[in-house]
Parts: sequence; structure tokens; C-alpha cells
Amino acid sequence: MHDSVWPPRRTGQPQRPEEPVPDTAEQLMGLVAKGDESAFERLYPLVAGAVLGMVRRVVRDPGQSEEVAQEVLVELWRTAPSYNPAKGSALTWALTMAHRRAVDRVRSAQAATQREARVGAESVRREFDEVAEAVATNLEREQVRRCLATLTELQRESVVLAYYGGRTYTEVATVLRAPLGTVKTRLRDGLIRLRDCLGVSR
Repeated sequence: MHDSVWPPRRTGQPQRPEEPVPDTAEQLMGLVAKGDESAFERLYPLVAGAVLGMVRRVVRDPGQSEEVAQEVLVELWRTAPSYNPAKGSALTWALTMAHRRAVDRVRSAQAATQREARVGAESVRREFDEVAEAVATNLEREQVRRCLATLTELQRESVVLAYYGGRTYTEVATVLRAPLGTVKTRLRDGLIRLRDCLGVSR
């Protein structure tokens, strides 16, 4: 009895599979368009390297290049039904897609950088303006305080109550317990002295 061999040796012509396994990117794209995941797995190594190379030449940054390449391959799977082999090879189609995505990423990054620079400049300018305004306001307040000190007590109290306290002449007279005419005179004289001290033109 001769030794048995398993699996048995094939004799004659090899048995053909029921369906030939596609080996070109164009054939695989046809199956991918039908949602065949195994076909996409076989297509991946045929185009992934070229796609990444194209993206790197445009984007430069390795990390972003890998992200964009993955986006391209996802788009390749999603838009496979729109691929038309009559208009070019599957690789050319994938590389065109990769170039477009890469350019979009670069433009997006440049736009973001410009926005950040613009916001930064506006922030600096706003801070400078606020500081300048605060300094000017403080200087003006200091000058007003200095000029108020040159008035008589009744003039100063009348001006502060009327123009800083928003009171009427009658209310000022009531608070100071002074005749209304006296208050009006002191207010007029005080404002004239205050205007001259502040250098306000008539």
C-alpha cells in the first residue's frame, strides 16, 4: 500500500476558481463601487503609498500628511461609484483627489495662521488703546482734581454737586443751605476758574 498524500496532488490543468480575483486597481474599483470591503483592502496597498507621497509633497508636515492621506482613502471608498475608468486610471483618480485635498489643507492652515495673526494684532492694538485711554483719563482726572483745589469751598462744592452729582441749582442750594442766587453766582465763578485752569478755550 502506498503512502497517502494530503492534500492530494493536482494533476492536469489547475482548477479555475469560479470568479477570477481582480488584480488591477481599475478592476478593484469596480468592486469597491459595489461596497466590497475585501476589494478595498486589496486596493489599499496599490494606491496608499502614492497618495501619501503626493500629499507630503504639498503639505510637508508628516503628521498632517498622514491625516490628509487617510481622508483621501476614505473619500476614495465613499465616492468609488463615481469613478469612470474611461477618464483615467484609478491611481490617477486617487492622486488627483489627494492633490486637491492637500491643497485644501494648506490653504486652510494658511487661513488659520492669518486669522490668528489678525486676532493677535487686534488684541494688542485694543490693549494699547485701552491703556492709552486709561492713562489719558487718569491724567484728565488728576488735572481736574488739581483745578478743583484752586476753587473756594463753596465754588467747589457747588460744581461737584451740580456737574458731577447731576443736581439742579435748587437741589444744590438746599444741600448747601445757601440762597439760590448765591449758589448760581458761585457756580458761574467756579466754572470760569475751572475752565481757565483746564485750558479750555472759550
